[in-house]
Amino acid sequence: MAGNGTFYWNELMTRDAARAMDFYTRTLGWSFNSMPMGEMGDYHVAMMGETMVGGIMEMSGPMFEGVPDHWFSYIEVDDLDKRLALLTAEGGTVTQPPFEVPGVGMIAIVTIPGGAMQGWMVPAAMT
Repeated sequence: MAGNGTFYWNELMTRDAARAMDFYTRTLGWSFNSMPMGEMGDYHVAMMGETMVGGIMEMSGPMFEGVPDHWFSYIEVDDLDKRLALLTAEGGTVTQPPFEVPGVGMIAIVTIPGGAMQGWMVPAAMT
């Protein structure tokens, strides 16, 4: 892991995961390991050989109404509470308060000044 302030994970948020997986398989040679995520459907981990390179999640439901397909990034932070306090002091907002994804880590969804959204996270390996 690279550490605080570095990009940790990227995932494609799409309405057609099958089409996206087919596209990346044909163009980049990715394969996929899919895992059930309950009500959210399957999460697809993109693999390049034995290396995880990203994820694909299908957007559905009212919370994604009007949201176009997009790549969403997560940045590793050393202390989520401390970094969120700095974020808000600098004009950013916490869009979704910290939540735990078992085996993945603690994540908050933030909006930085200017409107870009991203996830800030403390990976499970660090908790």
